[in-house]
Amino acid sequence: MTFSLEQQRSLYRHLLLTRLLEERMVSLYRQGKMTGGLYRCLGQEATAVGTAFALEEGDLLIPVIRDLGSVLVRGARPADVLRQLLAKGDGPSRGRDGFLHFCLPRRGLYSGIAMLGTAVPVLAGMVLADRFLGKRTVGMTYLGEGGTSTGAFHEGINFAGVQRLPVVVVLEYNHYSYSTPSEMQCAAATLADKAAGYGISSAIVDGNDVLSVVEAARRAVAHARAGNGPFLLECKTYRRKGHAEHDGQAYVDAGELAEWARRDPIALFEKQLDASGVMDAAARAAVRAEVDAELDAAVAEAEASPAPVPDPEFRGVRADEEDAVRRRRETFVGGLA
Repeated sequence: MTFSLEQQRSLYRHLLLTRLLEERMVSLYRQGKMTGGLYRCLGQEATAVGTAFALEEGDLLIPVIRDLGSVLVRGARPADVLRQLLAKGDGPSRGRDGFLHFCLPRRGLYSGIAMLGTAVPVLAGMVLADRFLGKRTVGMTYLGEGGTSTGAFHEGINFAGVQRLPVVVVLEYNHYSYSTPSEMQCAAATLADKAAGYGISSAIVDGNDVLSVVEAARRAVAHARAGNGPFLLECKTYRRKGHAEHDGQAYVDAGELAEWARRDPIALFEKQLDASGVMDAAARAAVRAEVDAELDAAVAEAEASPAPVPDPEFRGVRADEEDAVRRRRETFVGGLA
C-alpha cells in the first residue's frame, strides 16, 4: 500500500500534535489546573493515530483513555480537549465530566466509557441501528489487555460476531494492565487469539510503526464494511508512563523503559520520512513550530474560558433540552392555574 506525500505529512503532524499536546496537559496537571486524572499514551501514539486514520466520513469512534491521537484525527480541536480537561463551562461537556469523556457527533466521535469493555456492546448497538437505516457504517473502539478480560467485552464481541456487525476493536497490547504485567492477567499467547472463540477475524501489527498500523487498520475496516463481521486488530506497543500521571511506574525495570524508548514511534517514523525523502529535518522542524504555535493559542483559549455555572434544571441531559425545559415550565405553571 502506498501513501501520498500529503498523507504521510498528515500522519506526522498528528503524531507530533498528540505528543506535544500531552506535554502541555502534563504542565497544566502539575500546576493543579486540571480536574481528575491524566492518562498518557507516551510511546503508543501510532496505534490511535494510525487506526483512526483508516476510518471514513460517517464512521463511528469510541476512544478510551490512551487514544487522544484518534480524537485529534477525527477532528477534535486541541482547545476543546484542553477546555474539557480544565472543566470549563464552554467545554464539550460543559464542565460536567473529564478527559476524553465527550461527544462530537458531527465527527462520529462518542464518549469513552469509564468501565472498560463496555464500549464494545454499546458500539455494536450503534452500528446495528445504522444497519437498519441502510448505512454502511463501521464502528471502531479500543481496549488494552485488561479490558479484554472483562465480561462486557466478551458479551459485546459475541453479540457482534453473531450479528456480523461492522465493528473493529483495536487491542492495544502495551504490556501492562495498570501495574500488572500482561502475562499475569491473561494466559492467551496473544490478544488476537481471543477472536477464534467467537468465529471472527483478527491480525497483529507492530503498533509503533504508524504506516503498518494504517495498512492493517484499512484492511480491518474494509473487512468489516464488506459484511464479514467484527475484526480484532492487535497493536503491539508499549506504555512508557504509569497508569496515570500520579503513578510513578516503580514496578517497571528501567532497562525495559530504555529499550522501548529506542523504539519510539515518532522517532521511527522520522527515520522513514528521512529515508523516503518525504520530509527532511527542516520540514519536520517547521511542522513542530506550527504545532507549538497552535498549542500556545489552545492553552490560552482554554485558560481564558469561563468556569461552569451550576444549573438546577440539569440542562444538557437530553438532546431536546430546551424543549424539555419549556415543557416542564409550562406543566408547572398550568398546574398552578
